[in-house]
Amino acid sequence: MMPRTLSVLRQFPFSAQRPGISYLAIQPVSWSEPTVLERRFRPGLDPDQAAAITSEFIHSDYAYVFEASWDMWTPAGDEDELALTTMTVKIIAHGLDFEEQAYQQAGHVQVDFGLDSPFLYEGQELTPIVESRFRANVQKLVAFTTAVEKNCGISGRVLWSESDENLAQKLIERLQRVQ
Repeated sequence: MMPRTLSVLRQFPFSAQRPGISYLAIQPVSWSEPTVLERRFRPGLDPDQAAAITSEFIHSDYAYVFEASWDMWTPAGDEDELALTTMTVKIIAHGLDFEEQAYQQAGHVQVDFGLDSPFLYEGQELTPIVESRFRANVQKLVAFTTAVEKNCGISGRVLWSESDENLAQKLIERLQRVQ
């Protein structure tokens, strides 16, 4: 579990302003239990250091939460105004026996990108500037997921959205409107 998680962490495009793993939590048995370990890191740790901290806590009924940041273009006022913003991403490794085999629904390694708005820009007019930033965000997402698939021995991936809709389908629909 941890070697595969470490492999995913190594592919992550960390923020230039806040590189590295900034938070680590180790969760025993289920999300309703208190954490075994919870630490924040400033500056962030490299993936190998963060994974090494978990080494004495490896259990099949634990989950491991790593937080990192990446830079995304987000609206910053006017319709055409966008700013490069540092956004938090959670990488969660589920043990086989954690919370009644939660991995079967969420995957062994789950990457939570947060809200899908930086990838969709729904409700915002796509001017040439906004469109180029939108494409940059989507390209970063695609590059990361492709690197994970290519380098981490992952057998499948699901892009899920907070809206419970298929994010991959929403991205395709939005990109078709841009072209």
